[in-house]
Amino acid sequence: MKQKIIKITLTFIFVILSGCSISTTIKPVESKISSLCILRNPKVLMDGFLPELKIQIEQHNISTLIVDDYSNSECKTKLEYTANWRWDLVMYLSYAELNVYENSTLLGQAIYDARWGGGRLDKFGPTANKLKTLTEPLFKKIEK
Repeated sequence: MKQKIIKITLTFIFVILSGCSISTTIKPVESKISSLCILRNPKVLMDGFLPELKIQIEQHNISTLIVDDYSNSECKTKLEYTANWRWDLVMYLSYAELNVYENSTLLGQAIYDARWGGGRLDKFGPTANKLKTLTEPLFKKIEK
């Protein structure tokens, strides 16, 4: 009887964990960008997120300017972002979205979604690494 309960429990855990997923969706920017305004999102409360985003974009030879609004700027190309963290023994990035616009036209988009990561251990790790899985493919095509 005890073995049967263990087998049922292990099967249940396997089924639950196999349904957990982390997804990344990328629509790469395909046109050349030399500069980009990043709209600061005051709802993103992780202090290191915006500086890391700026660094990673600049690694693609794109100059950046962080702005609090677009009204007084000459920003033709813009990036808007959001990010959320969750707690599961430690804080981890559960969702991030980057949208690149030229005027009001969407040029590219990158989404990282670990909200349904459940028991997956790869949901943990430095935010910089998770962010890199977005910025690399988002801006890769424009380097050529």
